[in-house]
Amino acid sequence: MQIESLKVFCDLAETESFTKAAQINEITQSAVSQQIGMLERTFRSLLIERSKKKFRLTREGEILYDYSKQIIQMYDSLQHKLQEVKEIVSGTIRVATIYSIGLHDLPPYLKQFLKSYPTVNVHVEYRRSNQVYEDVLSNVVDLGLVAYPVKDTKLEVTPLRKDKLMLICHPQHPFAKLKNIRLSALADQKFIGFEPDIPTRKAIDRILKDAGVEVQTVMEFDNVETVKRAVEIDAGVSMVPQATITQEVSKQTLAQIEIEGADIYRPLAAIHKKGKILSPAMKQFIAILKSDNATMPKPV
Repeated sequence: MQIESLKVFCDLAETESFTKAAQINEITQSAVSQQIGMLERTFRSLLIERSKKKFRLTREGEILYDYSKQIIQMYDSLQHKLQEVKEIVSGTIRVATIYSIGLHDLPPYLKQFLKSYPTVNVHVEYRRSNQVYEDVLSNVVDLGLVAYPVKDTKLEVTPLRKDKLMLICHPQHPFAKLKNIRLSALADQKFIGFEPDIPTRKAIDRILKDAGVEVQTVMEFDNVETVKRAVEIDAGVSMVPQATITQEVSKQTLAQIEIEGADIYRPLAAIHKKGKILSPAMKQFIAILKSDNATMPKPV
């Protein structure tokens, strides 16, 4: 029996999915089944109740999970402590990020990190916000990058920075001539919004409601790139994070207008599962994400 088999079992218990357990450990589903079978033979106990309706650990499985988790955490802690003593920063970091952060905020920090630690492999996946939380809690990824972080007793949240929300419109739109605009001017305007479950959409809805402003939501999308494309064809106006429109404003395919009388910012954060032993690589990666000295790419 090896530590790896106990880890596969713990990942299966936490994700309740042979597919996800295989993905986390970079093995086949068949290999997951084989390792679970090996553990059952070793301990002469049924560990999982095989049912198509619901995944559930047996009483013996729950005991094995509790002790295996402690063994794995101690083993990880030992490995990471030895790396720190030897001043080694290497390994793999699995990151899940929402599209806007992954495409616009992350690149300069990732570039700086890989330049400083070339032996670390950073695997980045682009996900919807709710999926980022699911992946972090189920250990599919080590770290999540989100906006408007949700408080959860199972998560550690590291605040990163705040990104200002700006009004955007087509360059020929009447608003484009303005440098500043009041929220009241958006009343009855055709509005390109994010889908209702997106945290930025919920925040914008609160901002408009607090100002007593109602807009005509004519389109809804799940990512900022599609929102921008809709505004570029003059389908309506929108509110998006300033960092996501640098290129379009530079090329004059979009106009940005600052909103008067309100400092409206979108908070960004890194999240990881509470109790997770952070490797030296993860600690350094989070430290760079928190820094303010990453070189931002120049507009082209």
